[in-house]
Amino acid sequence: MDSPTKLSYHKQLFFILLIFLWSINLCFIGFQYVREKQYKSESLNSQLQLYNNYLLTTLENNLSFDDNNLITKQPFDNLRVSIINIDGTVVYDNKLSLDHLDNHITRPEIIGALKNGSSYHISRQSASDGQKYFYSATRGKDIIVRTAIPYSSTLRELLRAEWTFLVIMILISLIISVIAYFITKHLGKSIERINFYEAEQEKNRLKRQLTNNINHELKTPIASIQVCLETLLSGINLSEEKKQELIERCYTNNERLRKLLSDVSLITRMEDGSSLINKEKVLINSIIEELENEMQIMPEEERLILHNNFNEQVTINGNISLISSIFQNLTENALTYSKGKNIYISLIENNETECLIRFEDDGCGVEEKQLSRLFERFYRIDKGRSRKIGGTGLGLSIVKHAVQFHNGTITASNRPNGGLRFDFSLKK
Repeated sequence: MDSPTKLSYHKQLFFILLIFLWSINLCFIGFQYVREKQYKSESLNSQLQLYNNYLLTTLENNLSFDDNNLITKQPFDNLRVSIINIDGTVVYDNKLSLDHLDNHITRPEIIGALKNGSSYHISRQSASDGQKYFYSATRGKDIIVRTAIPYSSTLRELLRAEWTFLVIMILISLIISVIAYFITKHLGKSIERINFYEAEQEKNRLKRQLTNNINHELKTPIASIQVCLETLLSGINLSEEKKQELIERCYTNNERLRKLLSDVSLITRMEDGSSLINKEKVLINSIIEELENEMQIMPEEERLILHNNFNEQVTINGNISLISSIFQNLTENALTYSKGKNIYISLIENNETECLIRFEDDGCGVEEKQLSRLFERFYRIDKGRSRKIGGTGLGLSIVKHAVQFHNGTITASNRPNGGLRFDFSLKK
C-alpha cells in the first residue's frame, strides 16, 4: 500500500495530466461540434441559395412566376418565401398577408444580404407569426429573396452534429486516462524514491555538520575545564582566591556544556521524534506573563522592560515547553545581543486556525545580509563575542524548529526605528 506521500505525488501528477488531457480534448470536441454544425448549416444554406437565385433570375428576367410554379420548384416542404425591396418593404410572402408584415430592414439575414450579397440566420423567432425559422436571404439588383424553413424537430435533426466521432474521441480519452493513471503511478513512485534519497542525503549532511559543529563547540569549554583541573591537581601552592577562581571557571564551562547538550537534545527530539512530543491546550498569555515575572527578578542592570501587547486570550493545541522555548530563546537573544532596553511582544492576528505574533527589541539590529542566516545552527554574527558571553549558537535554531513543529513560519527583519523584529505564526 502506498504511503500518503507517494499517493500525493501520484495523484498530483495524475490530476495535472488528466486536466491537461481533458482540457485539450474538450476544446477539440467543442471546436469539432461547432465546425460540423456550421458545415451543415452552410450546406443547408447553399441549397436555399440555389433556390433564391432561381427566383431572382425568374423575377429579374420577367419570366412567368406564380404560386404554382413556386411550389413545384421548392427544395423543402412548407417553405416560406418572401420578396423584399432594398428599403426593407415586403412585397410578397407566400404564408402571411402583407398587412401583417412590418419593415424587414433590421432583420439579421437582410442586413447580411445587403452587406455581403447573401446571408443566413439559424433559429430566429419571426416577429410576424412567432414561429422559429432557418432564414436564407439573397440580394438581387433591386430586391432580396428570402426563404425560410420552419425550425421543426426534423430541421433540428438535420442540423445536429454527428456524435459518432465525438463519442469515439471520448472513449479514446478515457483509455488514455487509464494508461496515464498507471504511468503516473510508476512515475510518482520514482520521484518519491528520488526525493527520499535526496532527503536522506541532506539529513545525513546536516547531521555531519551538526556533529562537527558540536565537536568544535565542545573543545573550548572542555579544554578550559581540563586546564583548571590540572592546575588544581598539580600541587602548586595557590591562594584560596585563585583556587576559587579556577573552580568558578570550571562551573561556568560546565554550565555551558550542559546548556549545549540540552539544546542539541531538544533539536534532535523535534527532528526525529516530533510525533512522540505531547500536545495539549496551551494559553500563550500565561507563558508571556511568566516570562514577564522572570524579568522582574533579574538584576536591574541586566533586565529588559517587557511590553506585553496581547489584547486577548490565545489558546492553541501545542507543546507548552516548546512554545515556552520560543519566547525564552528570543528573550535571551535580545538580552545577549541587542544592547537595547525594551522588548515588545504583540498579537498581530488571531483567528480560528492560527495566531500571528511579533517579538521585537529596540537594540542595534543586524546587517541585512545576515538576516537570512540567523536561524542556522551555530551561526554567530560576532563569533568571539558570542562564545565569550556563553551562547551556544542554537537558540534561534530551536525557535525555528519549535515554530515549525506547530506548523508555523517565522521571519526576521530589522525594525524601521532600530532593533530586530521576529514575526511568527502558530497553527491552532
